[in-house]
Formats: sequence, structure tokens, C-alpha cells
Amino acid sequence: MDVTFKIRRQNPEVPDREKPYWQEFVLSDVDPTDRVLEMLHRIKWEQDGSLSLRRSCAHGVCGSDAMRINGVNRLACKMLIQDVGERVQVEPILGLPVIKDLIVDMEPFFDHYKRVMPFFVNDNPVPQDGRERLQTQEDRELFDDSTKCILCACCTTSCPSFWANGQYVGPAAIVGAHRFVFDTRDQAGQERLDVLSEPNGVWRCRTIFNCTPACPRDIEVTKAIGEVKLAIQKGTNVGIIQTSEIH
Repeated sequence: MDVTFKIRRQNPEVPDREKPYWQEFVLSDVDPTDRVLEMLHRIKWEQDGSLSLRRSCAHGVCGSDAMRINGVNRLACKMLIQDVGERVQVEPILGLPVIKDLIVDMEPFFDHYKRVMPFFVNDNPVPQDGRERLQTQEDRELFDDSTKCILCACCTTSCPSFWANGQYVGPAAIVGAHRFVFDTRDQAGQERLDVLSEPNGVWRCRTIFNCTPACPRDIEVTKAIGEVKLAIQKGTNVGIIQTSEIH
């Protein structure tokens, strides 16, 4: 079957191409189970070598090929043609500066992520038997969902609050904080909550719910944000909040 791709192009470094414009490409002999990423490769390799996009693993793990497909943030490597139809509109994710075509500058996104200290903090000596710091299955379940984040930015760049104010840390950073704040072995929960209590922290979330359906890993993003808000309201290290209080 034939499939038409309408792609939003932009090259800030080239005169007459520094402003966004749309360009259409038609591909023949497309199979319904072909992936959008494969078709973008065909366009680049067969029709226009100047088309620029970012991708790495091409298997839904690295998150680098996040883009807006038919108006929704998706990973191009996970979307099949049978799911998007014979006319496909592709554009870069919103809220971040465009470097070229479908490639955006991810540095502002990662700057927000770094602010929430997305790493394990525990200054206690390692157990003498050399084993890892153990915890119960119930404690692990508190943050298990938020460990699945691949930093694709689909949730953050689908958020109107982030579009309106790029200083908002965004859903992905909050999910990253959630993973460690709710880890009973971690000792920096309060520092992260202090960061998220700032004006551009978690309270800028307006519970619009765009983030959860945008996540390619099916993380319950809005739920995680709500749990962080509750932890701040409790004014205590989340690691000691009872499970019943957050579910």
C-alpha cells in the first residue's frame, strides 16, 4: 500500500529554512506491520538525505526517537503503520528547541532531571557480608513503576504546563525523583522534596493527564506526581509513609 508522510521540517542554520515548514513524501510497497521509524529511514535513504532524526536502539528501550506522530507523542520504533493509517503526520516533540527537523535539544530536559538528584544516596556502610541493601517486596512496590522511565521526554513534552513555562521541572523529573524518594533505603528524600516544593516544582502540575497516555512504558505518571504531592504535604521522608496512605 502507499503511505503519505507529512513531516515538519526546520533547519535554523539555513536561510529560508530557519522557520518550520511541512513537506510530504509518498512511500510505496508499505506493509501494515512496518514501523514508522523504518519508513522515516526509507525517506531519508531513498528520497531526501537531508531529513534529520534521532534514534539509537530502535527497539523501544533508549527513548531517543520520541516524536509527535499524528499529534501524539510516541516512539517511532514502536508505532506500526497499521496503527497510524495511510496518512502520517510527524513533527518534533514540543517545548524544546529544534536543532534540525525532528531533532530537538534535550539539554533543558536533562537539566531539570539533574535537579531532583536522580541517584541513590545512602552514606551508611555497606553490609559486612557484602550483599546488597535488602528491602521487602512491599517496599519495592512503592517505586517499582517509576523505575521503568527511559528518559524519552514524551511525558514532559506532552504537558501544557511545560509548554507554558519551560522552567517547570516536568513529569519525567518528578517520576525520577519518585523512584528514589520512595526507596526506603535512600537517605536524600527530603532534599528532593525541597526541590519539588519550589515554585517550578511539582505544584505547577495542573493534573491535565496528558503525561500518562504519552508514556511508551505505561508508567502511571499522574499517580506518581500525586504521591509526591502527598509526601510534601506530609512533611516527612516518604520512605516511612505507610503504603495505605499512597494507594
